[in-house]
Amino acid sequence: MSQNNARLGIPLMLATTFVFASQDGLSRYLAGEYNTVLIVMIRYWFFALFVVALSASRKGGIRRVAATSQPWLQITRGVLLVAEICVMVVAFVQLGLVASHAIFASYPLLIAALSGPILGEQVGWRRWVAIAIGFVGVMIILRPGFSVFAPAALIPLLSALMFAVYGLLTRYVARKDSAETSFFWTGIAGAVAITMIGPFFWEPIHGNDWWLMGTLCLTGAGGHYLLIKTYEVAEASTVQPFAYFQLVFAASIGLTVFGESIDFWIVMGAGLIIGSGLFTFWRERQRKPVTLKENS
Repeated sequence: MSQNNARLGIPLMLATTFVFASQDGLSRYLAGEYNTVLIVMIRYWFFALFVVALSASRKGGIRRVAATSQPWLQITRGVLLVAEICVMVVAFVQLGLVASHAIFASYPLLIAALSGPILGEQVGWRRWVAIAIGFVGVMIILRPGFSVFAPAALIPLLSALMFAVYGLLTRYVARKDSAETSFFWTGIAGAVAITMIGPFFWEPIHGNDWWLMGTLCLTGAGGHYLLIKTYEVAEASTVQPFAYFQLVFAASIGLTVFGESIDFWIVMGAGLIIGSGLFTFWRERQRKPVTLKENS
């Protein structure tokens, strides 16, 4: 029986976004000291172990959870997500947490814009207006022609586009596969893919950085566990808007830990993006239930 305990679900979502934001802060530091592919590979090894253990504990075990009639789409999803995470971590290092997350917040707008040509969904004029306003917010943050603009500013936008395509593929495979099946393939396909290239980037991790690496792995698994629990106690349509708090928490870490700066234009642009995203989410909610989103 489904339930919608908002009093529990909303705090759980806020805790989830805080854990994921902390993970982003750890990724930003470690990727500044070591190769990004190496950091993501070790993180994914732990993530894959978590996925296997979780799947084995389910009724029917791994055999039932992993069963799918669309393995290539599931593999594509997993590979795309691990690649997107690598791109986003590079953005953290090159651009910082504040600006990266402000731009990445546009991914729901990209999902809405691409849902028509990719999934054949109808996008009404109200959502197209919201999408346009959201991308005005992106341009305000990027500000082409001003000193803040640099090629690095396009990296989180690429990450948002990749995550949007991943989200659309997740919607597509959900027509036949359960959320736990998609979650299994996300972890396993991603781990296998990055392990094929990660060893070529191996370098020694020194001293206390292993503790930080271990903490990064724990926050990854812990964040996904909290996310699963969130959707067990509350409907996605209730808690999903609170996922934007990851931007707030990540920006706070960027400002206080890494000494990043924030200006009026980033605040204004992020406000337009978030407002437009919430509107498109609300319109989507009027049409059909929202599916579970797996966080990067």
